[in-house]
Amino acid sequence: MVKIKGLKGIRPKPELVAKIASRPYDVLNSEEARIEADGNPYSFLHVVKSEIDLPEDINHYDEKVYLKAAENLQKMQEKGWLIQDNNDCLYVYRQIMGDHEQYGLVVDASVDDYLNGKIKIHELTRELKEKDRINHVKYTNANTGPVFLTYLANTSIDEIVATVITGQPEYDFTADDGIRHTVWIINTNETIQSIITQFDQIPASYVADGHHRSKSAAMVGDMRRKENSNHSGNEEYNWFLAVLFPHNQLNIIDYNRVVTDLNGLSKDAFFQKISEKFTVTPVCCKDSAKPKEVNSFGMYLSHQWYVLNAKPGIFNQTDPVDSLDVSILTKNILKPILGIGDLRKDERVDFIGGIRGLGELEKRVDSGEMAVAFALFPVSIEQLMAIADAGQIMPPKTTWFEPKLRSGLVVHSLE
Repeated sequence: MVKIKGLKGIRPKPELVAKIASRPYDVLNSEEARIEADGNPYSFLHVVKSEIDLPEDINHYDEKVYLKAAENLQKMQEKGWLIQDNNDCLYVYRQIMGDHEQYGLVVDASVDDYLNGKIKIHELTRELKEKDRINHVKYTNANTGPVFLTYLANTSIDEIVATVITGQPEYDFTADDGIRHTVWIINTNETIQSIITQFDQIPASYVADGHHRSKSAAMVGDMRRKENSNHSGNEEYNWFLAVLFPHNQLNIIDYNRVVTDLNGLSKDAFFQKISEKFTVTPVCCKDSAKPKEVNSFGMYLSHQWYVLNAKPGIFNQTDPVDSLDVSILTKNILKPILGIGDLRKDERVDFIGGIRGLGELEKRVDSGEMAVAFALFPVSIEQLMAIADAGQIMPPKTTWFEPKLRSGLVVHSLE
């Protein structure tokens, strides 16, 4: 069963929501965040990317960064930019990106569910990023960005959400990137309890995006339990902020790779090696190279696009991880031919979310920064869930979900 509860959300005054709600901390670097928040003191980037209010040469993991985040969050509340609901609520969060719509429920998710494996993961986390998010939670005493969770779609929950959204939303705005965000508040005990009861029948949820946020939140909760001699299990640190979306509404796009060099190989030698495992077909342009099915890859090299198709027998079709396109590319090109070691640490490889388009791959290669780029077909949500159910782990940077959840729409206090 999936345990959830309502929360006394800390959230923007309605007239300020468009100015406050920001992109999440991990989709833009500090320089981009400084530019995006410039001239906007309301931006929640001052909380989730608080280094933008400190000297540019500050170490992003310096204690001053976390102290500044806590200070900025407190000021936003003191100035009345952020208000807190008096009673536990749930929230429906709709996002519209082009023709795509998705409806999630903002909830308190259970630390116990994470620790017991009821919230299933599909990626490993990095210790440095874990420590960063742990410190952010500890110093702000809050979950400032939600974890993106998914669950097997449930018609009863869909029906409740459909009823809620017939009412007046609390927020409804379109961000600068063209994505529309709408939030409805659920504050009636009967509806809240009905949703909690329905999730009680669902066996598990899955981390779609936010592995570092979920692990750090669970670790902080576990730490506070051990530090509190009067721990009862009812404390807010036993829960963390999440948005639960039904699996059939999610939109996963491609997550592509670029590599700095050909590992000492000439272009001809490189082509000879990859031709052993793939058919290689030159095509006119990026539109023709964009993969349209699994086991097909786009490759950009020396101002030319190619389509690579995996030859039979180079991967295990019955293994849910080995049969992923990212695994096929890694095991047959990146590691043996291009000499990429640990994908999580090797600085010769970089990863580009498909939201930037294949033009970004061309740009990185044409600039001379990178030598070769690979475009992949998106992983399906069914693949993700099957791997998580099997207790297996996807290779790094496999999934890219769009649209991203805005930070600052709802904050969960640990007190």
